[in-house]
Amino acid sequence: MPLKFRLGKDVKGGLSYQDYIYLKRIVQAFRLHRFDQREFARKGEDYLFNFVNKNVGPVDEKRRKFLQGILVGVSAALVAGIIPGLRVLVPPVEAISGFPKTLIVDSSGNPIKASTLPVNSPIIMLFSYPLKDEINFLLNLGDKDGKPVEIPATTVIVPQTGDKYQFPGGVGPNKSIVAYSAICQHLGCEPPYIHFYPPKYVNTAQISAPEPDALTAEAVLAAQKENLPGIIHCDCHGSTYDPYHGAAVLTGPTVRPLPAVILEWDSSTDYLYATGYVGVGVYPTGSNGVPSKDPSSDLEESQFGVSVGNKSSISESNPFS
Repeated sequence: MPLKFRLGKDVKGGLSYQDYIYLKRIVQAFRLHRFDQREFARKGEDYLFNFVNKNVGPVDEKRRKFLQGILVGVSAALVAGIIPGLRVLVPPVEAISGFPKTLIVDSSGNPIKASTLPVNSPIIMLFSYPLKDEINFLLNLGDKDGKPVEIPATTVIVPQTGDKYQFPGGVGPNKSIVAYSAICQHLGCEPPYIHFYPPKYVNTAQISAPEPDALTAEAVLAAQKENLPGIIHCDCHGSTYDPYHGAAVLTGPTVRPLPAVILEWDSSTDYLYATGYVGVGVYPTGSNGVPSKDPSSDLEESQFGVSVGNKSSISESNPFS
C-alpha cells in the first residue's frame, strides 16, 4: 500500500515504499553533506540534481521527475523554512551537550539481559542512542560454530584522515557484545540495507542474493582473507565493516569506520547500558565535510532528534526472512 506523508497541512498519498526510501536517503544526505541553501537559492534545481547525484546516486529521468514533483518543493521549503509538516521527514532538533547513561530495554520495557542475547543472530537488533533518530546495532558476536568470542580492545584507523582511535572491546559475560552505528558512513544508508551477516551468510552464494542481503565478491574475499566469521555490509554501495575489530573499514567505498557505542555491563543484574560514543563523528562537520574526531563535539549540531534519555528500547527485524 502506498505510504502517505504530510506536506504542510495536507496529507499526500501515492508515495511508494521505494520513493519513500529514496526520499529518506536524500534527507539523510542533507544532514550528512551540508546541503548549501544559498547555492540552492542561487542555482535552483541544477544544484539540487548535482547534490543528489553526488551524494545519493545517479539521477535518471524517473528520479528527475520525482525530484521535480516533490523534492524541489521540500527543498525550497528548507530554504524558506515555511513547511511545518517537514517535521515528519526531518525530526525536531534538540541540542545535547553530553552522552546520557541509557539502559537498553526490550520492546516491553524490560531490561535486556546480556546472557540472553543470541550469538551470531541474523536478526537486526536496533536501539537509538544518544538521540532518538540515531540508530545502532546490538550484536553478540561468535565464531563459525556459534560460540561467543571475546572482542578485544582495538586501535581503529580512519582511512579518510589517517587518524586512529581506541575501541574499548566487547562487554558481557563473554566480552562478546558490541554496538555500532547502523548508519553507513558512506552515504548514510540504514537497515535493512546495512546489517550484520552471520558466518552462514558469508559465502559466494550470497553474491547473487537479492537486496538487501547481497554481498559483493570483494566483501567475501576480504572476509576470507582476514578470517572473519561475520561482517557488517551495506547493500547500497558495497561498504563492508569488521565488527570483530571496532567496525573498521574492510572494503570501500566508505572511508570511515562505523562509530561505536560504549557499552557498560552490570554483572550483578546482567543489564546493558550505553554510556558514550567513540570514533569519528556521525555528523560530518566543517566546510569540507570531514567529520570531527570526537563524536561529542557534534552533539550540539545534531539533526537526529532529541535525546533518548535514560532508556532505549530494542526493535527487531530479520532481513533474511
